[in-house]
Amino acid sequence: VIHTDFERGFIRAQTIGCQELLAAGSFNEAKSKGQLRSEGKDYVVAEGDVMEFLFNV
Repeated sequence: VIHTDFERGFIRAQTIGCQELLAAGSFNEAKSKGQLRSEGKDYVVAEGDVMEFLFNV
């Protein structure tokens, strides 16, 4: 269940697999290497996904 404020203001989720994140060393390093995927509200979360949610309140 998603909180209604979060659902209403959702922009996108920056996503990376757990193993890729560990190999990169940090979320910021993965971001600088262009390894993050931008996923929308219809994305089905996979096991091992690490996500940073971007939203507007």
